[in-house]
Amino acid sequence: MAIKIYGSAMSRASRVMWCAKELGVPFEHVDIAWDSLKKPEFLAINPNGKVPGFTDGNLSLFESLAINLYLAKKYGTGELYPTNLEDEARVFQWTLWAATEVEPLLIESVLVKFGIFSDAASAKAKADRAKTPLLVLDNHLAGREYIVGSKFGVADLNVAAAVSFARYGEVDISYAPHVVAWLDRCLARQHNPGANA
Repeated sequence: MAIKIYGSAMSRASRVMWCAKELGVPFEHVDIAWDSLKKPEFLAINPNGKVPGFTDGNLSLFESLAINLYLAKKYGTGELYPTNLEDEARVFQWTLWAATEVEPLLIESVLVKFGIFSDAASAKAKADRAKTPLLVLDNHLAGREYIVGSKFGVADLNVAAAVSFARYGEVDISYAPHVVAWLDRCLARQHNPGANA
C-alpha cells in the first residue's frame, strides 16, 4: 500500500483519512505516539514534528488541507476536484480562507473542552470573532448546497474540517443557518464517505 497517513484519528490526520475514504483510496493509518513526533524517523516525513504526516510512494507532505488538495486532484478530478481553472482557484480560495480566517478562531474552544488549553475567556473571545467570517460563508451558501459547484467537493471537505471545530468546541453558530445546514450535510458524509448528499 503506497499511501500512509500518520497521526491520531482525533487530530487533523482525520481530515486526510476522510478525504482518502471519500475517494475510495486505500491507505495505511499509522497512529503515531505524541512522544515520537520529534524523532528523526518522523521528522523525515514532517519536519515540523506535528501531525499529520503523509507519504504516497516517495512523496512526503505535511499540512492536512494541502494533502487533501493533492489527494483530490490526483484521485478525484471531476469528482472531488474541479476540472476547470476557475473552480480550482475557488477551491484554493476557500481552503486558505478556512485555514486563516476560521480555524484559528475556533480551535481554542476545542482545546478548552478537552483540557489542553485553560483560558476559556480567550477561547470565547476568539469564537465570538468567528461570527464575521462565518457570516461570509453563510451568505455564500444562501441558495446553494455546496461551496464550489453543485456537488460535494474538496472545498467543502476542507472548510468543514475547520468549521467543525465550532461543533466540537460547543460554539453556537446558529446565527449562520446556511452554514449549520451545510455542515450537517458534510459531517454526515464524514461518517459515511461517498454518501449521496
